[in-house]
Amino acid sequence: MFSIIQAAGWPIWPLLLCSVVALALIIERVVSLRAARVAPPSLIEEVLGVTQLQIPSGEVVGKLAENSLLGQVLAAGLRASQADPRAGETRLRQVFELAGRHAIHQMERYLNTLGTIAAAAPLLGLLGTVVGMIEIFGSQSPTGNNPGLLAHGISIALYNTAFGLVVAIPSLMFYRYFRGRIEGYIVDMEQASERLLTHLVNRAMPTGAHAGGNGGPVTVPPPVAAPAPGKAKA
Repeated sequence: MFSIIQAAGWPIWPLLLCSVVALALIIERVVSLRAARVAPPSLIEEVLGVTQLQIPSGEVVGKLAENSLLGQVLAAGLRASQADPRAGETRLRQVFELAGRHAIHQMERYLNTLGTIAAAAPLLGLLGTVVGMIEIFGSQSPTGNNPGLLAHGISIALYNTAFGLVVAIPSLMFYRYFRGRIEGYIVDMEQASERLLTHLVNRAMPTGAHAGGNGGPVTVPPPVAAPAPGKAKA
């Protein structure tokens, strides 16, 4: 390995640094973007079951926020409902949206760096190729070619080109994979937040405002005036 690095010349060192950073970011994102740490499948069902009778205590809500990123979003809505039991749909939706933006920011952390490495690695390899070509042309002299310099220039050009692609291809593949996974998590969070939002709004409404069948408001008919005594039918 050391002999390859020597043959590739100094342009290989930025690529080696990019490869180390890319590997560290890929491992970190694989661990951080697990479903158990982002959006556990059964979490929303558990939250809806716990909040059927009343909003849980602050300690329970705090544990929910520590559970996962989805837990943080749901806990934000529960805290807003605790602070203002009559909070309307607009207010709760704003709370969920703000918490959702923070969760998305957490999921997308380091992805820009990984995408930058995927785009820059081929360019760094091309830089090494150009340096190798310069070495090749430098080996030419009026008295003849210098085989040592010619071989060194070819090594720099080929090794850097190959290593740039070796770094760029996995980085790009994992970048696209993480992007797709995050988009799926965003959809799951939106659906879970909408379910909890509907549940909290329904709890905040007065009991008489719910319909018996479809959940709509009950229309109370106006009172019927009693007929006058003189016009009563026989």
